[in-house]
Amino acid sequence: MSTLAVNKRANFDYEILKTLDAGIVLLGHEVKAVKNGQINLISSYVTLKKLINKELPEAYLTNAHISKYKYASSLGEYNPTRSRKILLKKKEIRYLVGKTREPGLTLVPLKIYTKHGFIKLEFAIARGKKRHDKREAIKKREVEKNIRTLIKGSYKVKL
Repeated sequence: MSTLAVNKRANFDYEILKTLDAGIVLLGHEVKAVKNGQINLISSYVTLKKLINKELPEAYLTNAHISKYKYASSLGEYNPTRSRKILLKKKEIRYLVGKTREPGLTLVPLKIYTKHGFIKLEFAIARGKKRHDKREAIKKREVEKNIRTLIKGSYKVKL
């Protein structure tokens, strides 16, 4: 299992409550581009779209930027940020519908990885952090860094 892309801002901007894994529908040249690491998840999110003749909505990865594969033949009008369908079971979709109706919860993609040759998406049910929560996280990270340097024997630490 190799990780192809990580959303580094997700853990800083959101409090992760639960993670889920799912397959993702990609075109052939998009698969090649993703396996080459030409994907960006930073401004992406997961949406649930209700279709007309369906009882349940479908999950889509929105605004994930997959660059055009350089060796692909002419693709015509290629949209690198198009919505891509996420493959989930009905039970999982019902669970997500219930969770997204709760105020303050959202679906955030965390990483894209390969598993047995398939490209998978790990996304999370998350709650947005407030500004003071982010400051606390930065302060905690700095304190832990100072402690690690003290343990190593470096006594030139600002407290």
